[in-house]
Amino acid sequence: MIGAMGGAGDTARKSSWPEVVGWNFLAAGLKIKKDRPDIIRFEFHDVGNTVPPGHDDDRVRLFLTPGTNFIGITPFVG
Repeated sequence: MIGAMGGAGDTARKSSWPEVVGWNFLAAGLKIKKDRPDIIRFEFHDVGNTVPPGHDDDRVRLFLTPGTNFIGITPFVG
């Protein structure tokens, strides 16, 4: 049957997690790791901080609301 198997859902990998904005950093990290077990590095920064340039498919950057442990903007691969 054509279309029964395959498709973008089989190969597409999640690259951002808007649903974790407002979550505690640990809960957000666990959710991301569940969705993408291939991610091997997490970087934590305060919202508004400058981050080093460069893209890394094995890294997720999580931006915390300053002075808290909560995700302030959407985490993304890179």
